[in-house]
Amino acid sequence: MADGYGFGGEGDWKTSAMLRIIKSMSVGLEGGTSFMEDYTYHFGPGEPKVLGAHMLEVCPSIASAKPKCEIHPLGIGDREDPVRLVFDATPGKGRVISMSDLGDRFRIVVNEIEVVKPDAPLPNLPVARAVWKPAPSLSTSAECWIYAGGSHHTVMTTAVDAEVLQDFAEIAQVELLSINAKTDATEFRKEIRWNSLHYKLSK
Repeated sequence: MADGYGFGGEGDWKTSAMLRIIKSMSVGLEGGTSFMEDYTYHFGPGEPKVLGAHMLEVCPSIASAKPKCEIHPLGIGDREDPVRLVFDATPGKGRVISMSDLGDRFRIVVNEIEVVKPDAPLPNLPVARAVWKPAPSLSTSAECWIYAGGSHHTVMTTAVDAEVLQDFAEIAQVELLSINAKTDATEFRKEIRWNSLHYKLSK
């Protein structure tokens, strides 16, 4: 991934393709881009957040410091214990992107996020990981993400901004739904319905 290759866990070719596309867009830009997965959710105490991670397959381009190589028991797959890159993601503004197959067309879903430092060390999760606050809130973003058919696999980027992604969607003639600080769940559901009608009538 650090060399620009696309990757999607468990045969997820859509995320692999999206990662390759966004990696290509981000050449020469500050920030990083990686395959990511919603690992778990923190609902409190404090502000709700998402913890993203994925075993061994997270790109060091998002690392806040030089990654450490560590060996820990794998516990699955009857395989030797692998060497893992262990690091936290660099804090900053970013977005997570999903591409969904709707049968007759594709949909890109983008959630604006703020990557933050973990509230505490994570010694029991010895992998690459990212903690972020989704806009406008975890509850609203999760609700809209589910309505939009977003995947638990995403591309996380702090290099490519929302405007570039919107330009790409226009050029590729692919629907893009944005979940951001201004998103209202009721209006978002209406947008999904309007978009569905638009793409049916524009064929």
